[in-house]
Amino acid sequence: MRGIVALILGIGLAANGLIMLVVPSTWYAIVPGVAETGPFNAHFIRDIGVAYLVCGAALAWFALERIAQPAALAAAAFLALHALVHLWDAAAGREHAHQLLLDVSTIFLPPVLAFWITLAPGRGPKFEDKEKRDDQVVSAAVDR
Repeated sequence: MRGIVALILGIGLAANGLIMLVVPSTWYAIVPGVAETGPFNAHFIRDIGVAYLVCGAALAWFALERIAQPAALAAAAFLALHALVHLWDAAAGREHAHQLLLDVSTIFLPPVLAFWITLAPGRGPKFEDKEKRDDQVVSAAVDR
């Protein structure tokens, strides 16, 4: 289940990043609340698009291979810090509190899901499997 959520979240974040990179003006116009945060800045939107693309790729990779857990954790950290910026801006009066309600599914849910996916028991590196492989290699070498 978590693997499917990781893949869907990863693809969604990567798609958002690609849209930000390819058509930043369209992204700026269609995402609710973005225009209220300041004037259009294509370079800035593309910078953030790169971060979303990398986060999406990391989570999708983790959905396929556990070895990508550090990359997925870095993605989750970016998403969480981004959400904290939104909270800070609302607390400081730079963003309307009602915007936080609009941000629940797009800003606050992704880091929760990303940490749920990457920190779940049994989803991390399986050190015991590596130890078993090492033992098998040693055993095979001794048997010769």
